Order: sequence, then structure tokens, then C-alpha cells
Amino acid sequence: MTLWESDEPPGTFRLGPMGWALAVVRLILIAIVIYGLMVVLALVRLLESPFGKRPVSPFIVQAACIACLFILRIRLRSFGKPMRHRGAVVANHSSWLDIFVLNAAQRVYFVSKAEVSKWPAIGLVARATGTVFIERKASHAARHKSQFESRLLAGDRLLFFPEGTSTDSRRVLRFKSTLFAAFYAPELAETMWIQPVTVIYLAPDGEEARFYGWWGDMDFAPHFLKTLGAKRRGGVEIVFHEPVSVTDFPSRKALAQHCEAAVRADLESRIGPA
Repeated sequence: MTLWESDEPPGTFRLGPMGWALAVVRLILIAIVIYGLMVVLALVRLLESPFGKRPVSPFIVQAACIACLFILRIRLRSFGKPMRHRGAVVANHSSWLDIFVLNAAQRVYFVSKAEVSKWPAIGLVARATGTVFIERKASHAARHKSQFESRLLAGDRLLFFPEGTSTDSRRVLRFKSTLFAAFYAPELAETMWIQPVTVIYLAPDGEEARFYGWWGDMDFAPHFLKTLGAKRRGGVEIVFHEPVSVTDFPSRKALAQHCEAAVRADLESRIGPA
């Protein structure tokens, strides 16, 4: 996996007594939501299995993620609307929080790096919600393309992070076009639509702008605790751009460039260039 490194390393952060108290309480509440989600999903999927589809499960996941953001005191605002077309979503990637944020804003299935499945709490949510896990190795590209095609043909709306790594939340990296190849499969291209989405994190008052960004070789546990122990309320904005038809673009590279430009332009218009 590629790691993006900022020119400026992340600042140090220490939890005081109040921060630790908040972290413990919020961790307990999130654990209740997540393990409650597992139980409810297991029961619902027993009822869904005879139909071969999951008409109810995505709503349960969305409600649980909204609850987790409420517990973390991260206010979610969305602009535009999730598309109704058949297709996929592509977004910029800033943090492990994207899993909660993007699931709260719409009903999707993530495409994520394989390591996420082993993360505490987050990995459990990812596995339970039908995430497609991939190894970022060229030798696995054909297998992953086949996985994506079968899920898309089944009607699942997949969400990709074309940057291939997370950033400090203040910029958008070049979108890699490899994952866009699945959209051009003969049985998909004529009906596939892609919706670019911009995710903009707003740090709590008094914290540096990159507070929610998680990148490079930053350890998960300290960042998780920092987020749990935040004393002030933060926020995140989701911007749903106009979806585009795959057939409007001659190649996966052209489609990737269009989506990247849409996502970057909106981020820069709201926070300024990095």
C-alpha cells in the first residue's frame, strides 16, 4: 500500500483527565452500538437470506454510523443528494472516520485495503457491513476487478477511494485509474454511473485543521483515542456532485481525472488550496 507523508509531521496530542474520561465513556457507548449492530444484522440477514438481497441491512448500518458520529460529537452536514442511478461512488480519503461518515450519509458498500479488516472496532464494522477487502498488489488486480464486477452486477453500490491512501484531510491526491477499469466491463459500461463525493473535515475549535486527518505511518490507537477524547464539537461536510455516465468518457483515465477534478475543486473552494 502507498503511504502519503505530509511535509509537516502531525502535532503531539495528550489527553488530560477530562479527555480520558470522555474517551472511556464514548468507547463504551460506541462498543454498545457496534455490538448491538452485529446482533441486529445477524437476525435481519437470516430474514433477508431467502430473497438473495439485503433490502433492510444497509438502513441498520446507516443508523448505527449516525449514532457513532453523534457519540463522537462530529456534526454531519450534506450537500446535494446521493444518486439514484445504478453505479459506484468515489471519494477523497482522509481518515478511518470515513467509514462512519460515508455510511451515515448514504447506503453503500466500501472497497477497502485488507488491513482494515484487522483493526479493532473499525474492522468489525467493515466486515459486518459487506466491505470488499483488497490487496494493493498488481498480481491481484484481475481478481479484484472480477470481484467488483460481480458486486456491481448484483446491484451493490460500491464506494472507492481512488487516491489509494489517506491524507491529512486538507488536500486531494491524484486519483489512480486502476479501480475504474471495472466500470468499463462490457456488461456494465452501458448502465454504470459514477458519483464523485467530497469529504471535508472541520476540526474542533482550538485544534489544528488536520485534527481528523490520519495518514502515513500514524498509529491507529493514539488517533482513535484523540478522537474519542475531543472536548469540543467537530464537524464534517459531505458534498454529492452530479453523477456522470461511464459512457461519457472514452477511458478509465479520463473518468478518473474528471472525478478527481470535481472532488478537489470543492475541497479547495471551502478550505483553500493545500
